[in-house]
This record gives sequence, C-alpha cells and structure tokens, in this order.
Amino acid sequence: MLLLVIVDLLWTTLWVDGGAGPLSSRLSKWVWRLLRRVGERHSRLLSLAGPLILTLTLATWVGLIWFGWTFVFAGGENALIDTRDGGPVDWTSRLYYVAYTMFTDGNGDFTPNGSVWQMASSFTTASGMLFVTMGVSYVLAVLGAVAEKRAFANSVTGIGQESEEFIRSSWNGEDFHDVDLMLDTVSSNLNQLSEQHKSYPILHYYHSEGEAEASAMAVAVLAESTTILAEGIPEEYGPNGTLIKSTRSSTKDYLQTLDNAFIEPAGETPPPPDLDRLRRAGIPTVSDAEFAEALEEMNESRRKLLGAVEADAWYWPSRRSE
Repeated sequence: MLLLVIVDLLWTTLWVDGGAGPLSSRLSKWVWRLLRRVGERHSRLLSLAGPLILTLTLATWVGLIWFGWTFVFAGGENALIDTRDGGPVDWTSRLYYVAYTMFTDGNGDFTPNGSVWQMASSFTTASGMLFVTMGVSYVLAVLGAVAEKRAFANSVTGIGQESEEFIRSSWNGEDFHDVDLMLDTVSSNLNQLSEQHKSYPILHYYHSEGEAEASAMAVAVLAESTTILAEGIPEEYGPNGTLIKSTRSSTKDYLQTLDNAFIEPAGETPPPPDLDRLRRAGIPTVSDAEFAEALEEMNESRRKLLGAVEADAWYWPSRRSE
C-alpha cells in the first residue's frame, strides 16, 4: 500500500511527461464519468468535478500513507508500547499513533518498542512531512494553473466565440496584419497551457460553467481561426506566416496532452468553417473547393479538437446557434 501511494504521488507530482499516476488517473476518470452521467446538462454540477477530484486525490494519498504505516506497525505484535498502563495496543491505538507521528513529533501515549520500530517511526514522520507537503504544494500549483487556463480562454473568446466571428473581429478592413501581436501572445499562452496540462493532467477535468471560460472551446476556436487564416485567406491579406505556424504548432502540442487524460478523437469530423459568412463581411477568401481540400488533410487533428470539446461536456463552437 505504501509503495502504491508513493509511486502514484511521485509519478503525478514530479514526472512532467508521465501524466497522472495509475491510481490518480483512474480516480479522476471514475469521478468524471459519474458526474457526467448524473449531470450531463448541468454545468454547475460538472464544475465541481475538478475540485472534487483534487480533494479526493489528496485525501487518498494521505489516507493510504496513514493506513499503510498502520499495517506496518500491525506487523509486529509488540511494535508499540502503551506508556500509560502497559496494556495491549489495538487497531485504534495504532491508527492514533501513526496519525500523530505523521503530522507531529508524538505525544508520548505510545512509544516504539526497539530500534527497528523507532526507525519505522522516524520514516513515518518523514513520509508525513515530505509527501503531505508535496501533495498540498501540488494542489496550490493546480489552482494557479486553473486560473491561467481560464484567462487564456477569455483572451480567445473575447475576440470571438466562433472561428468566423474571430476572423471578422480581426479584419481591419484591408488585411489581418493587426493580429500579429495578438497571435504571438495567444500562442505563448497556449504553449504554457499545454505544459501545464502535461504537468497537471487533472486540469482536463476542471469544467467551466460559462463557455467563455472553457479552454477546450477556446482552443477549438483558435485552431479553426488559424486554419482559416492559413488556408482560407489569400496570402497577401493574411497575418505574419511565422506567427500562424507558431500558433498551429502550439495547438498541436496541446492536442498531444489529451492522451494523458485518455481523451479520444471524436467519431466524426466537425463541420467546416463557413467562408460565406466571411465573404458577406467583405473579407476575401479562397474558393470553397480549395479550402475543402486543405481541411481534408487536417481531419485527424480536427477530430481530436472535437473529442476534447465533447469530453469537456461542450459543443463545437460553430454549433452555438443551432
């Protein structure tokens, strides 16, 4: 039990590329699936998934360390001595001894019997101080990443909650050169979000009540918008090509983090952006046939985007009005 919890805790908190540990990942999936089944259409209930999973993960780590050491001390018939009356030490007493040994220096009601159990008590205190502190630090780091995740989503959806709306807002009447700085910033923020998802896979289970703060939808909007800018707009009107390439690369890195959360591509390809809506706004575009041919090569990545959106209990951005 101790080996299981220590491996899971170190795996989850220290191994950036390893995703969540085997215990933490299964706990996260079970809780999320349960809440999805109970509250499929209730964003407020789903928004409890992240805090609940994080709390249960920390409680599981602490509980397994506690019970693990209790079983260790139960392995010796005379491992502990009752200093008050010298009576036998029962299971409740062992739980009590391990608890105050993990979190304090002890109160003297019980004492280890012999050098072996004295060393075991020292390791109990060390594991409590080290691993519980690591667990709490992990919780604080996740909460900070959640705030940055929502800030990223707001920075994208504030421009447009659909790719077509995003493009129309970026058009200055002549070209898209004004969005260079914005793309540079958003690309950098998405890179940071991708690294945070690698470090803290639990971020995938933090569901936002409002679609404006839903990062899965924001990434989909950004990805579709850069696809339009790269493939649907004539080159002379588009923004800096290097920034477009950088943003699309950031999106690709984000999609790779979905494997850590066991999110699969959707079974269907999402609907393509509607270039007619852009043409009606006076924005020059390529032909529908040329754009459709370019989209055909991106079916896999677009299915992954849709899978991420659906896994977060949201819908494809272009279907907002349907």
